[in-house]
Amino acid sequence: MKMDSSYGAKWFVLLMAASLLAVCQAETIVVGGSEGWRFGFNYTDWAIQNSPFYINDKLVFKYDPPSNSTSAYNIYLLPYLLSFTECDLSNAELLANSTQGGGKGFEVVLDQWRPYYFASGGDDGYHCKDGLMKFFAVPWPHE
Repeated sequence: MKMDSSYGAKWFVLLMAASLLAVCQAETIVVGGSEGWRFGFNYTDWAIQNSPFYINDKLVFKYDPPSNSTSAYNIYLLPYLLSFTECDLSNAELLANSTQGGGKGFEVVLDQWRPYYFASGGDDGYHCKDGLMKFFAVPWPHE
């Protein structure tokens, strides 16, 4: 069977279209699922069960504002693995304060292939230091 040069060009266009479609298929994922972002839930286990994450996926953090019965939650992006393991928030970026998780929640787009280290700094860092209210994600390119 003889193939002409337009056959290769058609395959190239098809592959490019498939690649673009894959990029457009980013998912929106609620961190913690129905539990949301709260103290006492193991987010490392949740991240393992819900991985892999892909580039351009959106993580949505949903949490209630502080009240007499709930703690003040927030979201920090930690810069390094060491700061993540030690819950060192000194060089972390505050992504969302204690009131930004209400309603539709606070959204973070995983727009690069790199580790994202998330933690709550609530109760002067205790939420993170307890070991549960932190997780990391490394988004992969779409297949």
